[in-house]
Amino acid sequence: MPFPPFFTILQYKYMKNFTGIPVSTGVAYAKAFVYTVDETFEVPCHSIDEEEIPAELKRLKNAVDEAVREARSLLENASRETSREQTDIFQAQLLMMEDADFHEQINGRLEENRCNAEWAVWEVSQELSQKLIQSADAYLRERAVDISDVSRRIIRCLLSDSRGRSALADLNEEVILVSQYLMPSDMVNLNKDYVKGIIMDEGSETCHTAILARAFNIPAVMGISGFSRITNNGDPLAMNGTSGVVVTKPSKQTLTKFKAEEKQQRKQADKLNTLRELPAETADGCLVALKANISLPEEAETLKHYGAEGIGLYRSEFLYITPGKAPDEETQYKAYSHVLKEMGDFPVTIRTMDMGGDKIVPELHAIGLADNEKNPLLGWRAIRLSLANPEMFKVQLRAILRASVHGNAHIMFPMISGIEELEQSHAMLEEARAECKKLKQNFNKDIEVGTMIEIPSAAMTADILAEKSDFFSIGTNDLVQYSLAVDRGNEKVSYLGEAFHPAILRFLKKTIDAAHERGIKAAMCGELAGNPEATCLLLGLGLDEFSMVASSIPRIKEIIRSCSMKACKALATDALRARSIEEVRTLLNEWKADNARKH
Repeated sequence: MPFPPFFTILQYKYMKNFTGIPVSTGVAYAKAFVYTVDETFEVPCHSIDEEEIPAELKRLKNAVDEAVREARSLLENASRETSREQTDIFQAQLLMMEDADFHEQINGRLEENRCNAEWAVWEVSQELSQKLIQSADAYLRERAVDISDVSRRIIRCLLSDSRGRSALADLNEEVILVSQYLMPSDMVNLNKDYVKGIIMDEGSETCHTAILARAFNIPAVMGISGFSRITNNGDPLAMNGTSGVVVTKPSKQTLTKFKAEEKQQRKQADKLNTLRELPAETADGCLVALKANISLPEEAETLKHYGAEGIGLYRSEFLYITPGKAPDEETQYKAYSHVLKEMGDFPVTIRTMDMGGDKIVPELHAIGLADNEKNPLLGWRAIRLSLANPEMFKVQLRAILRASVHGNAHIMFPMISGIEELEQSHAMLEEARAECKKLKQNFNKDIEVGTMIEIPSAAMTADILAEKSDFFSIGTNDLVQYSLAVDRGNEKVSYLGEAFHPAILRFLKKTIDAAHERGIKAAMCGELAGNPEATCLLLGLGLDEFSMVASSIPRIKEIIRSCSMKACKALATDALRARSIEEVRTLLNEWKADNARKH
């Protein structure tokens, strides 16, 4: 494809490079289309008399009904063009608009403050958004965008204002879309034939815009602060959604480089695809399992494409987070059954809900979840929350047990700090089994039950916990956070959260050895499992199973197949002797260079 003529007349001196978060792979080069999300529209605020309240409530209801009709139309469009995973984004927004608690809050604010409907919607949505934005959990921060999208639609219906809705649908030339952020509805409305790439000031891999960009196969880079403010409509851009590099006003030479990168990416993807049916086996015959982490049931449909040998972590709490309330037993049973049927004989490890701490679900009062703890990450969360709410916990356990007849289900308890909590969890599971038997509900009586190791006390007593566990799965994200006293959501100290710290390596080795001494497997489902730098070190430490973002599996498999277990063990021995993070990283870099020379 020849480069557009406007690129050839540019001078190199006008170029500028940026690096953001790569969220959707691919290379793109086109003119910029700067899309300004109109957040500046004025939300009227005025008092109303008591006798005006019924009429204002009716006006609000009519606007919500109109917004729901619009959302249903978006859902229909999405269902024709995207997978079920993506249509669930708009389904979740519909649920939000139809949620009784959401309505009650807005109606209550209107009646209590005697204010107009627009202002009541605005105030309530801002408060809910702020709760999510303040969360340390990236997924929850991104959900604030959904609340903003929903409230914006309702307010526009109240104002009868349709500004900005058609701009993205009317695109008629190839562009790279640049914006501060995009709503899911913006993504569905855009003309995908002409949008060659997306660059956003905000966002991350977990935001809905990123999910949709991947679904539409549009390269995307996010997190380049202020980029939309310094870019003008028509500015030539080049971007790499794999590396996160963006170049403004690129020279012809730079574009040639980008095109070469595009060719190399395609070649690498084709090469990795050839490994899909091959085992994750070292050169000297050691076989390990590579599994995927998922948050939504629909994600299971794409895992086989990457060669996943099961699901090592199904984050069940997202069944609670999406609707913002505890799902009933049938809802959970259907979700778990869907995943198990999709995966066939492959194992599916369902982690019981890991909520609380940095995973706040606004207005989930039914389970008494507090959001005002002084130290929420050290507070009432995960298994502690489940054990304190036995009926809710047993609803989930019964749903998993019932679904277990449809596949190879495993259960895993999160944030276990000691044997007491593990024994209490098993006792609760026994009660759930008894209740299923009483109701003559079938379930797999030999279901494996594992323990998540993510607290230093659990790692230190892994030999004791192994006595009551069928397997271990190491959650390195929290293990690093708790071991090194680092809040990973705090940008001032997050750099200290280093998984290659000697203390973390020793915790990993102690946990893996304790599992093997008891004759059970040691898996890992934290981010470290999908880090190519760590693969050979983890093999050397004795890790049996790796579970990660599905798209990382081919690369990790390639590394495993290129190394020997003997060499990996030697690397691990040296790393365990290291006195600092720097020493560990030096060892890993030397290892990488050595392997590169051999291959």
